Amino acid sequence: MTHPFLSALGAKNPVLLAPLGGGPSTPELVAAVSGAGGFGILGAPYLSPQEIRDQAARIRSLTSRPFGVNLFAGGHPPSLSADPGPMLAVLAPIHSRLGLPPPRAPTLQPDPFPAQLEAVLEARPAAYTFTFGVPPPDALAALRGRGILTIGTATTADEAAILARAGVDAVMAQGAEAGGHRGTFAVPFEAAMVDRLELVRAVSSRVALPVVAAGGIMDGEDLRASLEAGAAGAALGTAFLACPESGAAEAYKRALLAARADRTVVTRAFSGRPARGLENEFIRSLSGHEADILPYPLQNALTRTMRGAAARLGDAGYLSLWAGQGVARIRPMPAAELVRLLVEELRQA
Repeated sequence: MTHPFLSALGAKNPVLLAPLGGGPSTPELVAAVSGAGGFGILGAPYLSPQEIRDQAARIRSLTSRPFGVNLFAGGHPPSLSADPGPMLAVLAPIHSRLGLPPPRAPTLQPDPFPAQLEAVLEARPAAYTFTFGVPPPDALAALRGRGILTIGTATTADEAAILARAGVDAVMAQGAEAGGHRGTFAVPFEAAMVDRLELVRAVSSRVALPVVAAGGIMDGEDLRASLEAGAAGAALGTAFLACPESGAAEAYKRALLAARADRTVVTRAFSGRPARGLENEFIRSLSGHEADILPYPLQNALTRTMRGAAARLGDAGYLSLWAGQGVARIRPMPAAELVRLLVEELRQA
């Protein structure tokens, strides 16, 4: 419960809120987790610099406890060449069904990371977490200069070693069970589908850094197993998606609560990057069209209009329902109450 790294973060217990970028992450959810003695992390990869500033200020208006901010650091190519025609043909009837105009070919936008990082430096959270790669050395130096702890995501022990050489303060070990995007950056993602506990052990033996476990953690027993494997704390994402403070669409929450078993799959359908979520109609509609999926971030941009319309219409068939393998054990309750329950379960375990 009192690992030195948790003390450095300002957390009173080992429950971290995994970053839930793309809508579920809200200042209210982050503040509730931090306020209950955990460590909330704002998922900000899709926020503008001003939105990052505004949401950080909102968190501080809700709690005096420390929190973190997460961005993508890598995975945004300087140029892309891909034929959008086949994917536009797949999306056209779906757009029509949702009452949308025909889909249009996406264009590659500039990498948002540099401007987002400046906003993080201004906001000065207690920690900055990242995935999809390693920030440039000058970025890490700037974060250290502001006293911001850095936590990089690794899906293999080799990736953890790369992060350690870059000078991060801790490693988030993302097991194969984790919902959302795979953070793999050094090998094909298929070679990095390592069980959470095995990954924590491997990373702990490879690098002399604190390790945060992530992937399918839903209750105190999962927490206990992660800490016994060598983790300093554990990041939970799916467990908090059904909380009232979560910004997940109501159709998304209903789909999570309806899950009676692990119905998750790893798919590139929504964003072009492998990610774990509940299988739905859109994922099934791309069966046989895998080669037509555009690379990230083009596929992500192309499906954004569809996902937004589906959320407004309450149609979970066309939403990205990111979830980890423990989704059937999700418990809808206020986030602070869930943190307290997790800690009590951990004590009992």
